[in-house]
This record gives sequence, C-alpha cells and structure tokens, in this order.
Amino acid sequence: MTDTVPDSRAAEASDDKGLTRSITGRLLFFYVLGDVLGSGIYVLIGAVAGEVGGAFWIAFAAGVSVAAITGLAYAELATKYPRAAGAALYVHRAFGNRALAFLVTVCFLSASFAAAGSLSVGFAAYFSELWDLPSTLLVALLFLLLLTIINFIGITESVVVNMVMTFVEVAGLVIVVLIGVWYVAKNGADFGRLVEFETTSFPIFAIIAGVALAFFAMTGFENVANVAEETVDPHRAFPRALIGGMIAAGVIYVLVAISASLVVGSGKLGSSDAALLEVVKADVIPVPLGLMTTLFTVIACIAITNTTLVAVVTQPRILYGMANEDVVPGVFAKLHPSRRSPWVGLVFSAVVVATLLVVGTLVVELGGGLDLVTRLATVTVVLLLLIYFLVIAAALKLTGDDESDRTFHAPRVLLGIGLVGNLLLLGYVVVDDPTSVVWCAGLVAIGGVLFVVERVRSRSAQPAAD
Repeated sequence: MTDTVPDSRAAEASDDKGLTRSITGRLLFFYVLGDVLGSGIYVLIGAVAGEVGGAFWIAFAAGVSVAAITGLAYAELATKYPRAAGAALYVHRAFGNRALAFLVTVCFLSASFAAAGSLSVGFAAYFSELWDLPSTLLVALLFLLLLTIINFIGITESVVVNMVMTFVEVAGLVIVVLIGVWYVAKNGADFGRLVEFETTSFPIFAIIAGVALAFFAMTGFENVANVAEETVDPHRAFPRALIGGMIAAGVIYVLVAISASLVVGSGKLGSSDAALLEVVKADVIPVPLGLMTTLFTVIACIAITNTTLVAVVTQPRILYGMANEDVVPGVFAKLHPSRRSPWVGLVFSAVVVATLLVVGTLVVELGGGLDLVTRLATVTVVLLLLIYFLVIAAALKLTGDDESDRTFHAPRVLLGIGLVGNLLLLGYVVVDDPTSVVWCAGLVAIGGVLFVVERVRSRSAQPAAD
C-alpha cells in the first residue's frame, strides 16, 4: 500500500484501468437520501413504535443525531481518501493493522449482506399484499437476482435508477405526512400521544431501546463512501451530499413518525408488519381505499428496492477496493471488460445473500426466535455500530494527516460525542439480544475463509518474488 494521496483533479479523472468517475454531486445526494429513507421507515417503524410508545418519534430524532455525527467522520475521511473500500481503508490508514482493516471489511460486508437479506424479505412481504404467492422466499431470491443484473449493467445506470426510485419513495412518505395533516385539520388530534411511553419505568430506557431499532433506519449512509472512486470531484461533493442527505432523511423520518402516531397510535403500529400501510388503511382522506392501499404498497416495494439496490452496489465495490489493497484475494479486483463492473465480487455477494435467505428461512421455520426481518436488522445494527465506532476513532487518529485545503474538517467535540454514543448503543443491543452475536459470528466466519486464502496465496508467492 502506498501512503500517497492524489490531490489534483487530473489524478481523479477516469481511466481505462479503474472505476469510471460518473456520479455527480446531485446524483450522490439522492443516492444517500434514497438509501437512508428506504432502509427502515417502511420496514421497522412498527417495531420502534411498539418498543417506545406514542413518543417513538423521539427515538428517530435521537438516532438521526447519532448517525449524522458519524456521517461527519465519513465525510472528512472520504475527502482525504476518495477511493473504494470505505471504512476498511480508513481504519487501515489510521492504525496500520491489516488484520483490523480486514475485520472491518468483513463486518461491513456482513452487515450489508444481512441488510440486503432483511430488505429482500421485507419486499416479499409487501409484494404479497399485491399478489398472494406461495413462497415469499422465492420472491426474495428473484428480487435479489434482478438487482444483481441491474448492478452488472453499470454503476451510472444503478445510481440513476436509485434517483428515480428515491422520488417515488419520498412521495410515499409525503402521502403519510399529508394524511396526518388532513387528520389533524379534519378531526383534531390527541397530541398527548406524542409523549406517551410503553414503559412504566424511566422513559429513557424506552427511548434507548427505540433508538437501537430506529438506527437501522439511518444505516445506509456509510455505503456512499464506497463509490468515492466513481464520484466527480469528491472533495466538494461528499460533505454536501452525505450530510445534506442525512439531514433531509431525518426531518422526513420525524414528520412521518409524528403523523403515524397521531393517526393510528403506537399499539396498532407495533402489531403490524407493514406499519405505514396501517396509516393509509385508516381511510382518512377522500380517496378510494382500495386505490390508496395498492398505490402505497407499490411505493413501499419501490422504496425497499431502492435501498437494497444500494447494498448490492456496495458489496462488490468493498471487495474490489480491498483486493487492490492486497487484503482479500486479487480475483475480486477483476472488472468486466465492457461494463467495467466488479463482476466477481458481484456474483460472490449474490450467492452469499441468497444462502443467508435460505438458511435464515429454515431457522425461522424451525422456531429460531425473532422473525427473519427483525433478526437480520439487529445483526446489521450490531456490526455497523462497531464499524462506526472504529471510523470515528480513525478520523480522530488521522487528524492532521493527508490533509489539503480541500479536506473537510469535522468538529472534534461532536466526533467525541459520536464515539461514546455508538459504543453505548452497541453495548445495549448486545446485552438486550445476545443471540445477535452468534449470527454476526457466523457471517464474519465467511470472511475468515477469504483471509486465510489471501494469506496462503501471499506466502506461497513470496519465494517466487524473492
């Protein structure tokens, strides 16, 4: 690995040997917004409401705050090292430990695999509202295959599709907010619901529990770091797109949570697998209920598709970046000669997620505790909180290194708060659900195989090099 970081725009230009720089700042903003918005508000808002009560909007607000602080660290590091590999590259630069960098890579991949699996099952569940199919697993697998093909076609096409779907999913959330406004204007509302908690003990514990779940709704922003190598002028585009997208998503989340709480209430939301659909089914606005239900279900499917597409885009690019850093086998650095897509990593990622879906479905059918969507969401949060902690630590460690007049600087006080916040949330989730650690270990073990293969290959190649 070299420590030289190109600082000229000429060095950032596309060439025939690397990934193509074709993502503009505007596309990147919608990439962030679409990834964050679709990853939880349609899937887990009911679980958050059931955990906290009518005041669950506070959990979303707190989760947004912690995630936004973490985003500041990503924005700073992405302007220093605008390359694929993201968190793993940052940690390696900060601590110089290849094993730790590889652990971050595996954790990030595992989190992305788990998130893609959770969202695929969520898509199948919403899809069943439109067509009653005998197997949700089959729908989830076909859904994953379709997104893999879109990704193979190319990153620009994938991001453009992402932007279009972002407009659609935002429209769905606007519908929920408008229903809330109409409900308040027509019937009045019990605003006391917004300060109700399910627990009779200290409300802070209910909020922490809700934040742990709501955090899944804010995950996804970290994926943007892995397309840095394909972004036009990343030093300028990254901070604006990343932080702007997260703030916009956070405001929408809070408004949607308040609207859902006022119209339906936390009890009904918490007992539904499609909580936002319950708001539409309340039949508040003068539109045929059947039409609204179908329209919103389609929008929810598009929203989930949007987030899952970003995960599918991210996975092979993590492998591509770390292969170029000699941390994983070099085969993952192969690009398709015409499409310039990291096709080996793409196929590998699709196989892993498909296997996860099949195995997870069997475990649930055999009585394996939580439903597959919630289980994989929890696994995602555990792995990402660990990564977020290490990324903020890396940003603090690299203060003053590889900086230029174009580097974004995050406030150190906020980074310190984010460091503590991520660690406390991680501890809570692990203590509250120890089984999640077992699932995390199983996913990380997949990466252990890649680590061993690369180490053996490197050692066998060393005598020939000497």
